[in-house]
Amino acid sequence: MADLVVRRLLIDLQTPFGRNWCGGNAFSTAFFNALSMSFPFGEQFFIDAVRDAAATLPAQAQEALRADVRGFIGQEATHRRIHSLFNTHLQDQGLVDGWTPRAARRMQLLEGADPRHALAATAATEHFTAMFAEWLLAHPQVLDGAEPRLRTMWLWHSAEELEHKAVAFDIYKAAQGSDAWRRRWFRRVTLMFLDDLMRQTADNLRREGQLWKWATWKSAARILLGRGGLLGGNWRAWRSYFRADFHPAQQDSSLSARWLENNRAHYTPVGAAAEALQ
Repeated sequence: MADLVVRRLLIDLQTPFGRNWCGGNAFSTAFFNALSMSFPFGEQFFIDAVRDAAATLPAQAQEALRADVRGFIGQEATHRRIHSLFNTHLQDQGLVDGWTPRAARRMQLLEGADPRHALAATAATEHFTAMFAEWLLAHPQVLDGAEPRLRTMWLWHSAEELEHKAVAFDIYKAAQGSDAWRRRWFRRVTLMFLDDLMRQTADNLRREGQLWKWATWKSAARILLGRGGLLGGNWRAWRSYFRADFHPAQQDSSLSARWLENNRAHYTPVGAAAEALQ
């Protein structure tokens, strides 16, 4: 894997944004807001899982993976910080994050368990985020009409998710995690992730008075189930995780590399260690 670059995103997230910031589309706005609510807790969980599991590896394996671990932690720490700023505005708008408390209660069940369980859950969720990232980079029109700074934020995040998609998986393999547990955690993560995402999206819509409007669900059907939609378009990628020979590198990352190359004006590289401490 090429060295992971930690980047500081050059956008203003101090200034509030509109309630219907995603091109006036109620469903898209509520959906992206729900995803953002999951990130601060989720990214910290991923950081801890990767760091804790990497520390159990033999010294030679730790050294071989050291740069990937540092880059992963740096990128995820940056995502956590950016989405915390974004979520502050959502809270000010009256939206309530119900996802984080549910996830925190579930993750308490892993306390004291073999660290490979948390790592398997992380690798599974990273595959989910990589699927979503590739879909969004391939369908940026979903963000048409969005505030430019927020459009940039989501595409930047997607590009970096594709960059580091293999780190947790590689550490899990190095830690001799079993394929049976890898698949089992992917099934569990699938159910938990989709349930949390739709519950939070519905709650966001309810609080905005958009839940029972025909236009809302017409848009949802188009984005999720339409031709090339998020769910239907990722069926094969989802199934691929169950293959014995699966590796995240089998997923195309060219859209990530292209976006990062074409949008250098929107970020500046920083040191991974320094960024991870912020």
